[in-house]
Amino acid sequence: MSLDVTLILTGVNIPGTGLLREATWNKKTRQWEMPPLESTRIHGLEITQTEHRFELIEIDRFRYTTPKQIQAFVNHLEGIEQHLRLLNAKAGMLTGGTMPEYLMRRTGGVIGLLGRLLEDGAQEAMESEKELIDESLLDEIVLRRDAPDQAPDEPVIPTDPPTADKKTKPAKRPRNAVFDDAGPAARAGA
Repeated sequence: MSLDVTLILTGVNIPGTGLLREATWNKKTRQWEMPPLESTRIHGLEITQTEHRFELIEIDRFRYTTPKQIQAFVNHLEGIEQHLRLLNAKAGMLTGGTMPEYLMRRTGGVIGLLGRLLEDGAQEAMESEKELIDESLLDEIVLRRDAPDQAPDEPVIPTDPPTADKKTKPAKRPRNAVFDDAGPAARAGA
């Protein structure tokens, strides 16, 4: 309670969960407003501690129709690109060529889906020893958005599951990440 820190927490439909009570969006102030409850008043004073500790900021999906919206999306991709530590990564891996359009088409600009796709893509890039994210690698990643008829809690089953008669590759040694570049922040501190 007395720490002078800011915590940034994320979630979906926070006002609808009831965690902070029902909120309404005020178009004029562009803020969520929490109406006081009579049950939270003692001697006329409001004692709603929880809701006053948070400020809700709504983050919508990225759009890709105006130059300003496109630039905002590309800037976001550039920030992600700077933090990816793949051995064969190159400048423009996520921001060059048709990659921004591809990522927008796959994720619809939804930040969570974009993060999931790139996280799974980075994992696949390391496991396959390609160490680079490109469209052909991301084409192999299935997102819930790609299978809208599938229930959200149903596991994704590959279309061609491995069978016993197929030859299996011997297990690879995991990638040694000990010498990976920790990024610009680590270099600045060194």
